[in-house]
Amino acid sequence: MRIVIAEDDPLLREGLALLLRAESLDVVATTGTPDAFLAAVDAHTPDVAIVDVRMPPTHTDEGIVAAVEARRRQPELAVLVLSAYVEQTFATELLAGGTARLGYLLKERVGRVDEFLAALHRVAGGGTAVDPEVVGQLLSRSRPDSTLSRLSARERDVLALMAEGLGNGAIAERLFVTEGAVHKHIRNIFAKLDLPPDDSADRRVTAVLRYLDDTQR
Repeated sequence: MRIVIAEDDPLLREGLALLLRAESLDVVATTGTPDAFLAAVDAHTPDVAIVDVRMPPTHTDEGIVAAVEARRRQPELAVLVLSAYVEQTFATELLAGGTARLGYLLKERVGRVDEFLAALHRVAGGGTAVDPEVVGQLLSRSRPDSTLSRLSARERDVLALMAEGLGNGAIAERLFVTEGAVHKHIRNIFAKLDLPPDDSADRRVTAVLRYLDDTQR
């Protein structure tokens, strides 16, 4: 796995590189600005980019903008975005183009090495990884009149774990239920969110995007 890191904090940047190299992962470049990051993506064609949301010069959304541009240049690039805080607009903006090979984690998750590495590998493998804290805060901001209000408490739990990127087996383990029960909850979620079978779209992805979009309003 070839990785480029874009992080303007030199301590975190080098710490990440050391951590990943200790796991025998190939960190091909570490950068501190959006322009240097995009140049590294062009030069090295990495499998995964780890990108800070806030980067120079304004420390607002430069990282997200650079991540979107990197994906435009290299559509198969997996991107794992790191943020110091829950920034729901950035989370939904990043996922708006589809959830495959994308992740959004709080920086504190890096200290939980096993969880961080699991998220990195999930994203590199084509999946999604959204920080549980991000999901939790989005869920808490859900409007009473939203379509999510149709869901039962357990269905909301299942959808939240889907948004984190977990598969049915992992959801079953987390909730201490059978995989069959999870499958039934997901069918109910699709029905209540008005997502009929459609070969042109992945209902699981659509449900997660509906969830993230609905909770940010």
